[in-house]
Amino acid sequence: MYHLQTFGDLQLTDANGDAVRYPAKGLQMMAYLYTLKDHVLSRHELASFLWADADAELAGLNLRKLISRIRALDGDQIAPPLEITSTAIRLVTAVVETDLQVLTSSGAPMIRLEAISVLLQRGFLAGARATTKPIEEWITRQSVDHRLILREALLQAVPVAEGADDFRLLSGAGLFLLEKDPDDEPVRTMLRKFPGGAGLSEGGERPTPLTLYPASARADFVPAAEVPIDLTRAAPPPRLVLLPPTAEGNAPGLPLARALVEDVTIELCALRNISVVAPHTAEQIRRDADKSTVVARHSIAYLLDTKLSGEGLYAQLVYFPTDEILWASRFPMTQETLPLQRRMIAQRLTFSVAQELAKNEASRLNMEADPQAYHAYLVGASLMGKLTLPHIRRARSAFKEALRHNHDFAPAFTGLSRTYTSEWLVTAQGDPELLRAAEINAMKAIERDGGSAGGHRELGVTKLYLGDVDESVAALSLAEDLSPHFADVIYSHADTLVHASRPGDALAKIEKAMSLNPISPDAYLWCAAGASFFLEQYDRAIGYVDAMKDKAPAHRIAAAACAMAGDRKRAQVFRQRANALNPVFDLEKWLAVVPFKEQWQKDLYREGLLRAGF
Repeated sequence: MYHLQTFGDLQLTDANGDAVRYPAKGLQMMAYLYTLKDHVLSRHELASFLWADADAELAGLNLRKLISRIRALDGDQIAPPLEITSTAIRLVTAVVETDLQVLTSSGAPMIRLEAISVLLQRGFLAGARATTKPIEEWITRQSVDHRLILREALLQAVPVAEGADDFRLLSGAGLFLLEKDPDDEPVRTMLRKFPGGAGLSEGGERPTPLTLYPASARADFVPAAEVPIDLTRAAPPPRLVLLPPTAEGNAPGLPLARALVEDVTIELCALRNISVVAPHTAEQIRRDADKSTVVARHSIAYLLDTKLSGEGLYAQLVYFPTDEILWASRFPMTQETLPLQRRMIAQRLTFSVAQELAKNEASRLNMEADPQAYHAYLVGASLMGKLTLPHIRRARSAFKEALRHNHDFAPAFTGLSRTYTSEWLVTAQGDPELLRAAEINAMKAIERDGGSAGGHRELGVTKLYLGDVDESVAALSLAEDLSPHFADVIYSHADTLVHASRPGDALAKIEKAMSLNPISPDAYLWCAAGASFFLEQYDRAIGYVDAMKDKAPAHRIAAAACAMAGDRKRAQVFRQRANALNPVFDLEKWLAVVPFKEQWQKDLYREGLLRAGF
């Protein structure tokens, strides 16, 4: 007896469980024959199926070579798995069993549903390459048929489901089906009535059908299904994966936290224009060491990452293409109150995620409506990751290119504004023309998209360098109100607070930005170093500079911190590096243009720079 495994890795094993080393094409041929009514096909038909791109003569030659290899591997087997004649090949089902038989097996509804669900999660021929169009089309047809079988098994199991485990199985199977077919309304309705067993009583009895949002919910709560997402677009819906939570230390309540995330997964299925990845796949992604590669391979646009600690459940929504954190929040989860709070927490989390998805999708679709402008903008944005003059000026060219394609493209004006303030900062020459250009472009961005945080952020940064600290704080406060979890906006707000003579508030805010964006850009660390310096925490300031990948922009603040900490030798090293980058640096001229709201800050910075030898 042989066993042919078709889900996951395609392989054939013998009665002892040892692998039979048939060629990949031979295994595909066996799987294909099993799916045919009589398990037999002519040599010509098989050759055309396996080598559709080759002419008939070459395809026939390839099949003869394949048969020769299979016969050599079979040796003198009394009952080989394939019966090969001069005209046809038949799979001998009397000696070959396959995992496909699970799909046609009988049994108790819940047991059958579990077996089929587990099988399909592995993917039909997931480990095999579809080398021809007929093979690809056959795999697609089979996968559709398999899902129909799963759907039938699911609907048969619903009436007999009892207890949390049964409802979790129903939910997992339903989510798998909705991931492949978001328009399956009967399955969606079933999921909304049985949300992962959340409505079970303590004894595990089957609940009455639940409404998605009970009357006890707050009056301002809007169901996910009512969050407006454009239903008219032709593009496939973006994919969202909710990663199951991990626990820090011995934080209690992890099983309930995971069940809560399952609840949210189910409720988000109400969003018909978001494709929610099934929990099984989400679990595999969580376990994978290279999450970014797996996420990209599955074409996932959004991740909800969750973590449980003693402070509660922390959740953050990430837009994967730009690695932007759209939203983050923490939910208190005490062991005593969690069972009662679970549904309300799930609903609040669902609403927040749905709201941010809707908002970001609208913005993304507006950008992608003009692909040439959007592409040029992305090029410019990628170059702004490094604060060097060549990178800044190349980014400026890219943003101008975007505006040539779309003269009203607000993100390009935002990017242009940032290039001018960045050049003003890096050159340290106090050029007022750069700041005037930055202010003009920030205002153009706001005129075209006043609801976006980007333009207000750039205006705030520009106002800071123009010396209007209060206007800067006001603009950046508005930007943060518009995008309260946008880490870059919070960083800019923190930087302004440093210059507003509020270094304590600045450090708290930059630490928030760093918590939202843990692999922090150098600019964040530079800001934290400045805040620490003005709090006279010099060692801490030096530590932030040391953590920067490119320390060049922070050489002056590092030199001043080292000098104030008494490390004159290291202060001299940083001063020499700063002078090499900007040999015409004039201390008093620079201090005259650097905006500090209170004189004590300017005096402290001057003292540090003078001690360092500037």
